[in-house]
Amino acid sequence: MPHTPPSPQQTPAKAFERLLTVLNTLRTDCPWDRKQTMESLRHLSIEEMYELGDAILDNDLEEVKKELGDLMMHLVFYARIAEEQGAFDIADVLNTVCDKLISRHPHIYGDVNVANEDDVKRNWEQLKLKEGNKSVLAGVPHSLPALVKAYRIQDKVRGVGFDWEEKGQVWQKVEEELAEFKREFDVSQSQAIDTEKAEAEFGDLLFSLVNYARFVGINPENALERTNKKFIKRFIHLETRAKETGRSLKEMTLAEMDVYWEEAKRL
Repeated sequence: MPHTPPSPQQTPAKAFERLLTVLNTLRTDCPWDRKQTMESLRHLSIEEMYELGDAILDNDLEEVKKELGDLMMHLVFYARIAEEQGAFDIADVLNTVCDKLISRHPHIYGDVNVANEDDVKRNWEQLKLKEGNKSVLAGVPHSLPALVKAYRIQDKVRGVGFDWEEKGQVWQKVEEELAEFKREFDVSQSQAIDTEKAEAEFGDLLFSLVNYARFVGINPENALERTNKKFIKRFIHLETRAKETGRSLKEMTLAEMDVYWEEAKRL
């Protein structure tokens, strides 16, 4: 016998309760939902997070709303699986994060005074160490993409005061790393290139560029992804214009392709 779906609710609490009701019904009665484990949901959750990231960069708020709902469903799903295993339930999840937020904001829920955002970050990292973290960097996930991880590492150590004082110093470090990379990867010389050393210097150069971006308020992951999207859009325009002339890109010279590329840039 089919279930009667719960009707939409206006208040956040009631709407959240509606999600719990729907998910619990699916977990009980749907063959696909019954089969899922935390491990099987993991890659789907990661995909949903990237889709949310795309929607944010596109400033598509309607899509942001949908992706937030998908992620919320996944979070509730994990809690339901844990509840079945007797580990914790959704109330434990919500109370745990509330307790953490309260304890790490003593300037709001206590008598600690802060002057600015940097003070808040320093307090946050110090409290994490008091809670048992052995390192300020313990909270950086190992599986983060390298560019994101570099940004988070630098932001974390900044929270305890390990940072440059002036942006000029950071840019000087960029130029220093660029010079070291060029010495290892000098294409003007005929001698063989030590790829391992060049890769190490290139990593140092990227790390210093990420550091400079962070220092001047640019998120390097967002910046690179915007460039990726821009390149894709222009290249698709190039492909489309080539097809309109009945030619494939392999048949065109670079100069001919560049005409359409410049056209895409103007558009």
